[in-house]
Amino acid sequence: MKIGNHLPGFKISAKGLSIQRQRMNLIAENIANAENTRTDKGEPYKRKFMVVSNNSNQMLKPFKAEEEILTLKTSSVEHMNSSFKTASAAVPGKEQIKLEVIEDSKDGEMIFMPNHPDADEKGYVKMSNVNVVQEMVEMIAATRSYEANITALNASKEMAKDSLEI
Repeated sequence: MKIGNHLPGFKISAKGLSIQRQRMNLIAENIANAENTRTDKGEPYKRKFMVVSNNSNQMLKPFKAEEEILTLKTSSVEHMNSSFKTASAAVPGKEQIKLEVIEDSKDGEMIFMPNHPDADEKGYVKMSNVNVVQEMVEMIAATRSYEANITALNASKEMAKDSLEI
């Protein structure tokens, strides 16, 4: 279902939900491979993380000097001082959000396990660089962000429903 521009809260929350879901999937992959000492490349699993960036810099436009200033429209001049002005906001949904999955370049620990099939000549095994405790903290943060987006989506839905009841 396509969400129109007249309900930007739905689109913003939906994008946030999608990003957090992808982030949780990546964290789950990291946890599942935390003990993996050999991948298809022949090296230990490297932790992956997601970088979210905005390509078009639409969010910065209200802060630029050349941006037009919009005046607040009122029904009466006496309601508000006419010198009160606001910068025009970025249009939601117009920005191009870029998701990039990056491998952590840090090396994992070297653990002495001479009977392990991946042990070197000294008996040390190079382990994955995934810290399960850190990943669980990241999972909790992603879950809370997901819940916050659901709350915002429900608030937008309630506002749309209430506006129809007027």
